[in-house]
Amino acid sequence: MQIISNFYPIGLKINTIIGTILSIIVLHKAFYFVIGMFFTRKFKPAKKKHKYGICIAARNEEKVIGNLIDSINKQDYPKNLYKIFVVADNCTDNTAKIAREKGAICYERNDSEHRTKGYALQFLFKKIDKDYKVDSFEGYFIFDADNLLKSNYISKMNDAFDEGCKIITSYRNTKNFDENWVSSTYALHWIRSIRTNHRARSILRLATNIQGTGFLFSNEIVKNGWKYTSLTEDRALTADAVAQGYQITYQDDAEFYDEQPVSLKVALRQRLRWSKGHLQAFAESGPYLFINIFFGKKYIKTNWNKKEENLSLGRRIIESIRHRFASFDTLVQLTPIAFINLVRWLIFSVLIYSCYTYVNGIDNINLFKGSVWLAKLLRGTFNINIYMAPGINALFMGLLISIWFRILYRIGSYFLNTFLAVYLFIVEDARIKKISLPKKLLFVFTWPTFDIIGRYTMYIALFKKVTWKPIPHESKITIDDIDGGTK
Repeated sequence: MQIISNFYPIGLKINTIIGTILSIIVLHKAFYFVIGMFFTRKFKPAKKKHKYGICIAARNEEKVIGNLIDSINKQDYPKNLYKIFVVADNCTDNTAKIAREKGAICYERNDSEHRTKGYALQFLFKKIDKDYKVDSFEGYFIFDADNLLKSNYISKMNDAFDEGCKIITSYRNTKNFDENWVSSTYALHWIRSIRTNHRARSILRLATNIQGTGFLFSNEIVKNGWKYTSLTEDRALTADAVAQGYQITYQDDAEFYDEQPVSLKVALRQRLRWSKGHLQAFAESGPYLFINIFFGKKYIKTNWNKKEENLSLGRRIIESIRHRFASFDTLVQLTPIAFINLVRWLIFSVLIYSCYTYVNGIDNINLFKGSVWLAKLLRGTFNINIYMAPGINALFMGLLISIWFRILYRIGSYFLNTFLAVYLFIVEDARIKKISLPKKLLFVFTWPTFDIIGRYTMYIALFKKVTWKPIPHESKITIDDIDGGTK
């Protein structure tokens, strides 16, 4: 006890230094937020209409696959310039039958051991290469079976592709935004990603993150096949693409819809998979991104290296800076900061502080200590200080104080985070479906649970084995229903 207690003053400084470093490495996100409030990248109308393959991985999606294909067939883009491919992955329903009836080319896959969406896409690209050759299409779209596309979606994405963008994501809206509070947290999360990440990164020519569906990439990404088979293939693709020097941009004018979970049980299962995949992507690509920050693309052979040989010295310097910062940005995004903060709290605020109070007692500690607004408010209203002599009682009180301060901080952060939901409802009013005021208020106050769930599933995922399980989709909403109900 005495030895640990003696370490407390030094430990306090170390904890502060670590906290400061973590705050500094995410500081740039504040600038992203400001940029995203006002700007997003715009693209000129394309000079050429390119040829695309549209890839859909479906597992028992007979209730929604037809509506997606219908929305694709209603695109204002020439039908001879795109082809729809579906992989009916371990299906036991009529997914394949419906896909074929709607005009898609459907391949059926049966492999119960390799169950992730990534394996399904890997199988699909092998089939495409065998029957059509991968390079017969200039680019590939990836969609989930529950998606619906606005009629100008492909045309708008083609504008960005024609400008030379190699990987492009799009505006993700929600079919069932107002179904319940669970679906609303997801819907607000996707809009937050747009406003706080995608818009700014696209303006700055950095690399935003792919989020599972609704994106387009050049055929060169899969010239050697699809290799992203982890629990979260989107994070793996993002990290690998950034490590290789690719920009990942965002097209705000291309809008699609998807269905969000309404069951808390299903949401927890999905978030646990996301967290596990997040940790896997960090372990797999983190070292490469870290190396890129300091050495650029020196140790990575890609097509971008050949392109840069033709650039002027000034352009090469700018590209090097851009790539290094994009690598840093993506590494920060993948770093499990929530887990690092938990470890900090357990070591410094629980273990070391409890030992310190055992040896030295508690002298004049305010019950509402802390910098969060709630602590300041309560401290200004109630002046409650704690005193306790050294000993076992002081140890347990020190432990309780540490837990209480953390709860106080989390409660304050929770209510502060509700203002972000208010902001999102205001700035995205034109694109969010009409929702009654009572429901909006409910969604504002339940919104912070999205991040809370993410934090605790991250803790669990570090120790728990996680397997891929499908997310059920039941929505009967069509693109005509959405177009007919827009404001």
